[in-house]
Amino acid sequence: MRILFALFLGLHGLLHLLGAAKGLGLADVAQLTQPITHPEGVLWLLAAVLILATAVSLFVLPRLWLVFGISALILSQLAISFSWADAGYGTIPNIILLAGLVLGFLSSGPRSFHAEYNREVAQDLARSVPTMLLTEADLVHLPAVVQRYIRRSGAVGLPKVQNFSARYHGQIRSGPDSSWMSFTGRQHNAYDRPSRLFLMDASKSGVPFQAFHRFVGPSATMRVKVASLVTLVNAAGPEMDEAETVTLFNDLCVLAPGALIAGSIRWREIDDKSVEASFTNAGRTIRAVLSFKELGELINFVADGRGASSSDGRSFTKMRWSTPLTAYRSFGVHRLMGSGEGIWHAPAGNYSYLRFVLDSIEYNVARPPLL
Repeated sequence: MRILFALFLGLHGLLHLLGAAKGLGLADVAQLTQPITHPEGVLWLLAAVLILATAVSLFVLPRLWLVFGISALILSQLAISFSWADAGYGTIPNIILLAGLVLGFLSSGPRSFHAEYNREVAQDLARSVPTMLLTEADLVHLPAVVQRYIRRSGAVGLPKVQNFSARYHGQIRSGPDSSWMSFTGRQHNAYDRPSRLFLMDASKSGVPFQAFHRFVGPSATMRVKVASLVTLVNAAGPEMDEAETVTLFNDLCVLAPGALIAGSIRWREIDDKSVEASFTNAGRTIRAVLSFKELGELINFVADGRGASSSDGRSFTKMRWSTPLTAYRSFGVHRLMGSGEGIWHAPAGNYSYLRFVLDSIEYNVARPPLL
């Protein structure tokens, strides 16, 4: 959707160059029968530049695209008003631009999920403090296969994990017969006071969706909006808290191996390639089985305590949940999985509902990452 909107803006901006070319005496544009003065030509040129800048800023400077877009809209409509007989049709693209600006404000303005996510991240980082280095001595109480995994991840010798911020892209769907939606995601987790913030932007048939998972303290919520206007899901309660506790621990295992030394985790070796872990947070304990390759790479996480949400988020059905992991690669000095899946082991048959690729991750963040 964003690419299509940017292409539309690019074409709209290029058409403004016709008015600029005639007004500045650079070309005789037959389609424009009304005279265009030199100042009006400059106005057409400025409008074209700002519209093109709006298109580019959607990808390069997303924090500024609304500023560029509003300025472009004003100058474009002013230029059109001076040549109404020839260019009045240009108001239609400007109406589309205005609709895009309104949706953009709703999706990133002060009452949006994006703004709420950024405020929550800033509050967490305001209490960040330096941490000690992770050493071999910190690993001695862990099962051998977990020790290998932590060493393989590159965490030993680096500061202990206090938080991380990550970015993803992938596909998600609501059920085995539902169509896939493309998404991008941003996530911030903290582990000195366990919390999880996950923001997702998705689209289906050109319609944008936003989801915000918030797990801070003992309580978790999940909210989903369509076009940043209508709330489709507003999930909360004990079942949601338990589901997010499983997810919080999954994040720790998959994305923050160095934090597996935590005292909130109890381990039981199953064999030389698998362990059972019990994780306690805010008085709630969940269990999961972790499976590893011989070299120490985590390849699967399986838990029974995570509930699958109904379409409106009002009820949960407990079933087995797993996240097979593949494509290990380097993220700076760290080695982590590059992609994975989320699978529900439903009574009617297993199905994948999530496919994701890890794009970037940063540990012990000191300031909010740029959008």
